[in-house]
Amino acid sequence: MKNENEVAEREVSQTIQATVYPILFAISAAHLLNDLIQQAIPMMYPVFKKTLNLSYTEIGLITFVLNLTASFLQPVIGLYTDVKPKPYSLPLGMCFTLVGIISLAYAANFYMILVSVCIVGIGSAVLHPESSRVAYMASGGSKKRGLAQSIFQIGGNTGSAIAPLVVAWLIVPKGQEGIIYLTAFAVLAIIIQSRVSIWYKNYLSNRSKKKAAAADMHNLSRNKVIGALTILIVLIFSKFVYVSSITSYYTFYLKNTFDLTVEQSQFYLFIFLVSMAIGTFLGGPISDRFNRKHVIWFSILGTAPFALLLPYANLFWSGVLCVLVGLILSSAFSVILVYAQELMPGKIGMVSGLFFGLAFGMGGIGSAILGYVADKTSIDFAFCIASVLPLLGLVAGFLPNLKKEIAAAKNL
Repeated sequence: MKNENEVAEREVSQTIQATVYPILFAISAAHLLNDLIQQAIPMMYPVFKKTLNLSYTEIGLITFVLNLTASFLQPVIGLYTDVKPKPYSLPLGMCFTLVGIISLAYAANFYMILVSVCIVGIGSAVLHPESSRVAYMASGGSKKRGLAQSIFQIGGNTGSAIAPLVVAWLIVPKGQEGIIYLTAFAVLAIIIQSRVSIWYKNYLSNRSKKKAAAADMHNLSRNKVIGALTILIVLIFSKFVYVSSITSYYTFYLKNTFDLTVEQSQFYLFIFLVSMAIGTFLGGPISDRFNRKHVIWFSILGTAPFALLLPYANLFWSGVLCVLVGLILSSAFSVILVYAQELMPGKIGMVSGLFFGLAFGMGGIGSAILGYVADKTSIDFAFCIASVLPLLGLVAGFLPNLKKEIAAAKNL
């Protein structure tokens, strides 16, 4: 352990202003494993629905509880670790996920499922703000922050994309108890995050917090900052409620509309999630080169035409449109997160936790509401309602030009 710490200290000292790609790839891998586990839960909804005779409303509530747990805890954890960083919280959080998986595999009723997903949500609540902070630190500066967040985010998107295949090939044939296979992914994530925690700890001992916090000051007033944050929250609502409508109900929609099997419908969800992973990777580096505001605007509003057409397309065009939607829409989040971090320098953990929490919470609320609508009307009607959400991307035009504001502050 002593030798590992000494190596990590030398790495931090030598790369304090450089992009630390091994750490970025490590947190991306841990994010992949975490989100594979997270995404596997909604993929199991058809199994839970059949085994436990659940309604669409109850399915929506499972997503609601899973996301709401992370929604409340992430900003609290981020705010606390801004003041008192806890590097070893990363592997500890994944231990909660491990316990939740075991509990979920043997849950005998709806309420035990809710308790299990709540425990899994705690693990996710620790991983996202703390790993986002590590990505910010390992980026090496503002010129690579978008790239760093994209590397971190693509791990999550890739894990989500792989999840339908893991569920269809490995878990569904075994039924609910097949979820126990996910424990292998949780254990691997604990090992990876333990190594990241060593780097994180030694980075903190070699980096002045005051210097890091003062790196990207701007001249925006408090009211303008609050206004910009409000716009970002609207955009997060638009993106994640719509994404939740696809991840929770797209398989049901395809099954009802085109008479597909669970395995066939999972393939279409898989190509949507793969396109999201690609879009996530592209969004960050593009925003490093160009204006983050413009990238955010295009990502949300540019999705709207394809989203509006999706509920009316045949099976072939449904596949094409879901790829275009995933590719464009997914480029937004890492850019929104970096924009918010630069909007509030010195509050990296709180900002990261807030926006990850909002993403989880709004997705969960949206899923519950759409599930209720589907029960009262039809899954097709609920899908049509969700398709108008990307039109809210219009409000991104009111975001301040933060790149210009930061440059102006540096010239004073």
